[in-house]
Formats: sequence, structure tokens, C-alpha cells
Amino acid sequence: MQIDIEPASHREVQPLRDRYREEMNCQIVHDSWHQRGFLQSYRLSLAGRVVGYGSVGGVGDEPKDLVKEFFLEPDDRGASQALFRALVAASGAKRIESQTNDRLLTLMLLDSVETVERDRILFEDAVTTSHVLADARFRPIGPEERDSVFTHEVEPVGDWVIEQEGEIAATGGLTFHYNPPYSDIYMEVAAPLRGRGLGTFLVQELKRVSHEMGKTPAARCSASNVASRRTLQRAGMAPCAWIIGGSIAR
Repeated sequence: MQIDIEPASHREVQPLRDRYREEMNCQIVHDSWHQRGFLQSYRLSLAGRVVGYGSVGGVGDEPKDLVKEFFLEPDDRGASQALFRALVAASGAKRIESQTNDRLLTLMLLDSVETVERDRILFEDAVTTSHVLADARFRPIGPEERDSVFTHEVEPVGDWVIEQEGEIAATGGLTFHYNPPYSDIYMEVAAPLRGRGLGTFLVQELKRVSHEMGKTPAARCSASNVASRRTLQRAGMAPCAWIIGGSIAR
């Protein structure tokens, strides 16, 4: 079986990526890595016939040795292990990262690494909630408020706020650099006010804004962040996948 692995541009693999996106039918958390120049793609061929692609790279100064995408036409997946090994050899890949709802790449990861590391949990919109907080108001942030809002520890200051008793108690927003039609929710609550349901109310309202924009809300959080996970779930978000990774065993 003749296997050929050839470097290809993002434009050259785009038709295959379109089929990959359609099959995934979910938020692809690093979809924008292609446009941002973080990935090198490769055409995968059997006996001179292109049957799929793989993408390997890394962010910024990180080593460019991380397999992020691997797609084969369904009728050619019987050769997936041989094609994946050839991709690893041609690209110099040393690591794999996959979201577990990417079944093919997850299978390659489980076949190739000795230790699986769990990083983040992905969430999808599952239930419409109707939480109400006394004296809490969801509204856009004013331009003059950005510099005076409470100090954020993790997330940037969002475009939307929860105001309570005349003070900004939480901010959040939506990002859109994902495969259409998905948006990603982020938020942060002022440290002294956590545990009061403000985050849940904010996520609920950000979901509503996303739907009104014609977008499908999604979210993610660190696997170790129990408070964030519970906030998302109370707002009607349900875990749908893990982001897992590992070093390729030689």
C-alpha cells in the first residue's frame, strides 16, 4: 500500500476540512489555528489518491509538533493507523491533543500515547433556564466603565455585566473565532461576590444573547475548576467532551 504525505496549504485542504467540520457537528475549540498560522497541514494519499489530511503545529513559541486534526474519508478509515503513523513520521509530531467528540483523532491518541492527560471540559447548551436574582440587572458595559471595573484574575473584561446594588458584580462576553455557528462564553465574578448565583445568571443571559445573534453557545473550563463547572451546569450547559492529550510513544 503506497502512502504519500505531502505538505499542503490551508486553502488546499479546505474542502476536506469542510467535510471534517460537517462530521464533527460541534464546537471545534481550535478551529481558528489554521487562519492564525499555527498549523502546517498535510495531504494524505493512498496509491496516488488523496484520502484525507492532518494538521500539526503549536501556538507562539511552542514546539510545532502537536497533532491537532486528522481526517480521512469514511471509506478509507481501515488504513487510519498506517496513515497516522506516516503523518507522525513525516511531520516530526511528538504529541497529540484531541477533543473526545473527535472520534477518529481520539482513537489515534488512545492507540499512540502511554499516558492520557485530561485538560479541559467542553460544554454544550442543553437546557433553557430561568434564574432570577433580586436587584441584579444584565446590561452592556459602558465605555467609561471598562477602566474602573473590578480587577479580573483570569478572563478579560467582558462586553456585558451584571449590576447589583449599583455596582458591577460580574462581567462576561462571547467570542466567535470558532467554526460557525458556535460562540464561546467567558465570564468572571468579583471575588468577594462569588457563590451567590451571579455567574449562573450571567451565563444564562449570555446564552440568550448568543441565540438572539443566531449563534450556538458553547463553553469550556479547566477540569480542576469545580466552581466554574457547576456554574455552567446550573445555567443549562452540559459537559459534551474532554480535551485530552499525550506524548506519542516511540
